[in-house]
Amino acid sequence: SEREAYEFIVDFLEQEQEQLDKLKFLRAVSMLSGAVHAQADGTMDDFVPKAVLAKKIEAFILEEPLEVLVGPLRQQAMLCIVALRFLLCHFCWPPSLLHCTSPTCQTIQALDDMVQALMMENAGPSMVMLQSFLEIILPWLVESEKVHEQTRALGTISRMLRSICSFPELSHVAEFSMSGKLMGTLGLFCMNSNYEISMGASEALHYLFKVLVLHRSKWLEAGPDASQTAWGRFPPQSFQKYLTPEERADVLVVSMGALTSTSRHDAQAASEMLRMILKFSLPEIGKVPEIVTFIYLHINSITEATAQETVKKILHLLARTYTDEVILTLFKIDDQSQRGARKPWEILASFPKGYEVIMEYLLQRLSPQPESRGDGDAGPALRPLQATRAIHELLLEPSRKMEMQAFYSPLFMALLFQISTLLVEGAAEAFQDQQHVTEWVDPISSTVEALKVLMRSTGYSDLVSYIQKLRGWELLTSPERHHEGVALLARSMTYKWDPGFKVVGDFSFRPIISYLLGVLVQLLWSPDMAAIVDEVTLRMLASWFQCKEPAVVKLLLRAVEILAMHGNMVSRPWADSQGSPRDEAWNGAEGAGCPLSSPFPLRALQPYVLNCCYSEDSGIVAETFKMLKCLVEQLTWEHSSAFLIQLAFTLGPFLEEESELLRLMAFESYGALLAKVSRRVLVFPLRHQVFNLLILLVLHLEDVNVSVAQVRPEVQPQLSLSPPPLLSLQIARPALCHTATVLRWSKLKVIFAEKDTWTILRALLKKEASKALWFLKQSVTLFRSPQAPIRQAAVWFAGQILQTLSDAEAREVEEAFTALRDMQEDPDPAVSCLAVQTFYVLEAKEKRPVASSTSCFCIRRP
Repeated sequence: SEREAYEFIVDFLEQEQEQLDKLKFLRAVSMLSGAVHAQADGTMDDFVPKAVLAKKIEAFILEEPLEVLVGPLRQQAMLCIVALRFLLCHFCWPPSLLHCTSPTCQTIQALDDMVQALMMENAGPSMVMLQSFLEIILPWLVESEKVHEQTRALGTISRMLRSICSFPELSHVAEFSMSGKLMGTLGLFCMNSNYEISMGASEALHYLFKVLVLHRSKWLEAGPDASQTAWGRFPPQSFQKYLTPEERADVLVVSMGALTSTSRHDAQAASEMLRMILKFSLPEIGKVPEIVTFIYLHINSITEATAQETVKKILHLLARTYTDEVILTLFKIDDQSQRGARKPWEILASFPKGYEVIMEYLLQRLSPQPESRGDGDAGPALRPLQATRAIHELLLEPSRKMEMQAFYSPLFMALLFQISTLLVEGAAEAFQDQQHVTEWVDPISSTVEALKVLMRSTGYSDLVSYIQKLRGWELLTSPERHHEGVALLARSMTYKWDPGFKVVGDFSFRPIISYLLGVLVQLLWSPDMAAIVDEVTLRMLASWFQCKEPAVVKLLLRAVEILAMHGNMVSRPWADSQGSPRDEAWNGAEGAGCPLSSPFPLRALQPYVLNCCYSEDSGIVAETFKMLKCLVEQLTWEHSSAFLIQLAFTLGPFLEEESELLRLMAFESYGALLAKVSRRVLVFPLRHQVFNLLILLVLHLEDVNVSVAQVRPEVQPQLSLSPPPLLSLQIARPALCHTATVLRWSKLKVIFAEKDTWTILRALLKKEASKALWFLKQSVTLFRSPQAPIRQAAVWFAGQILQTLSDAEAREVEEAFTALRDMQEDPDPAVSCLAVQTFYVLEAKEKRPVASSTSCFCIRRP
């Protein structure tokens, strides 16, 4: 009974102990512990001090021989410890051990019971205690080379994890930081070649996932079966969903550590696990400096090709996402080790797309950033000098010369501006608070050196030497003569020099010009900047229009459009260098030979803009028409009548352009221009041009591009235009209606708005019979149209006109008859057939009256 147990304990503590008495004592302690725990507020100290009992039990265990680990006394002592700490055992035993009666099974059971009791805190297990046990067990698993020791370690981990799965609440969950390390270790052992180790690791990993799912997700989710817990088959979302950023970093470090193993199998297993992780987008990762340091120190010891590529990809992904931390860590290691390892920088430069992303980020960092970054935990940020140093390191890698060309211009100017800033603000002030910059680094000289490396890496080594010969680099770093150095640098870049410093051709300065012009265009968006455009700026823009570089010309066109949107091009005279408005004429850009006699800046650039319509580069032509449409919408007839009239004549040939996109843009510009024409301003030569394009507008109602022609409900146009045109806003028909308005053709306007092409042509010929020969000439011109429907309509209308002419008039249009005869050979059968029938009808009319029209003329539509 409990009373007898208590009395035996008291007597036993006062006398010598025999082996059987020790076992009886331990059973008595267990019994008394059970009785105490059954009480609501019971405590062992009310009967016998717990510390005295624990000391006695410890003595029993230490007296046991070490070579005998499965003796009954040792087992009973461990069970007694469990009873003293926590009476009720919640451990769920595996079926293989439930009915096992061997001494080994009983010892394992006693050990596990004791471990579980030690993990208990209040009503549930303590994750802090679990972590303490894992820190002791994991070295046995990782460092041991004995299979039975690794199997025991895995079994112990599995049973500990299984035991806590049955508890709804765990204490100190947030303090448990070994999930990542444990997941990585067990994942590697899942792919062990030994079956027992592999299955033991799979079982332990299964229970680890179950613990994470139950206690880290906001919703309960059933864990996978034990047969699905091998790393390659478990859902990879567990890595992203249930681990913290720091724990994910632990998984990566553990896996990369296995890559350095001398065992080929272990290295391949680690490589496979990392491959599965990298198969999906990399989530937020912590401990970036630790990962980078590991790669820096161990990259040379990883010899397997696949493993090397995997580690390179990890560093590359980290550098793209955590550029600041990666580069600052590399600087810190470089400065501490003083060995100048180039391997990490080679890795960063080995991925073309990643190299571009990193260089773009570093280019942004060359400019001082605001101190506040929004997130207080965002980490350290690169300063301009640190970004310069990183750029210098990357430029030393020769593998990315092609990618470097894209950054040459902005990077060149950014480094040059940084040199100027350092000289103006003082290197000392700009240099303070810069971390990870070694003592030998001089801000100005290091930036100049980066500029030299940039020029060498892009193929301009001879230019660097030429500037050195002229002492240009010294001038560049001199506070007093810095601007002389900049001027010398610019002049030197105008030509290409051979090793003997002789001019051998034009130097590729165009990228720099294009970049500077791009900066200027962006500045012009500011109304304040646009307001100070003066004659010098216009001369510069006009001279650059003669550049053959398409990118430069497109930027110039954009600059003109922006100025027009601000009203600078149309509503005010320019100012001279003293800020006084100019009234005298400016004779154009130097050497241009174009007399420009308007006080408004548009006149200065007008010929250059219109000449772009005839460029051999289709991109420039498209950009020009896009700009002209915007320009026409911004201009007023009062200030820009001359330009608009000249534009009307320029657009004429492009209304028949074969390219649908250019033809549409030309029609849009012409339609916008016509919308500004009123009866008052419709005088020669504009009136002549409007009449000259009248038949063209009518016939283009049959344009194959329904955006140019009329919109029919059944037509679903498929145009690859950006942005797509609003098809409800017709172009040719509204232009015709506006033409009728300014010409005061009220009846024809109704016909233009509602009727088809053939009805409009008949009505126009009837209303303006006196202009029949003019209409005929326009129709014959359209015989050369690239569109068969327009050629067919032109042949039909020419036949109608020729039938109305008198004999005297008919003799004056022999050229029209000749052109009509040639149309009998048109490649389109409908056109050639119509030309043959029309010619027969005309011949018949010359000989005798025609009783009835042929079927060709009875059809209103082709």
